[in-house]
Amino acid sequence: MSISYKVIPRKNPQDLTATEKYYAAVSNNGSVNFESLAEMISNQCTVTETDCIAVLTVLEQNIIRELKEGRIVRLGKLGNFQVGLSSEGFETSTEVTASAITKSRILFRPAKKMKELLNTLSYRKVS
Repeated sequence: MSISYKVIPRKNPQDLTATEKYYAAVSNNGSVNFESLAEMISNQCTVTETDCIAVLTVLEQNIIRELKEGRIVRLGKLGNFQVGLSSEGFETSTEVTASAITKSRILFRPAKKMKELLNTLSYRKVS
């Protein structure tokens, strides 16, 4: 197996007059949805597909609930989810209020085994 990539031109956002440069970008090979994952899991163990969907749905709901509480959600060998923020900078800490927050995002930090996957990948150029 290998990851397909394509070549794309990009401008420098800090200097729009600069010549474009070419970069490698992943050429996605489709996607897998929630139901397909549940079916795959059910084929690999004794749990039914319906039970897998129920467990994955509840897992999703609980991850969302815990992230809303500001907690790090640790999923063992999979990795961790947490909320990250970006904000404006100020001279003093008292000036920083909730209105200074400009962006929030969900961060995923893969566990060791998932990170090690990156060292095993091969790549194939596509047009």
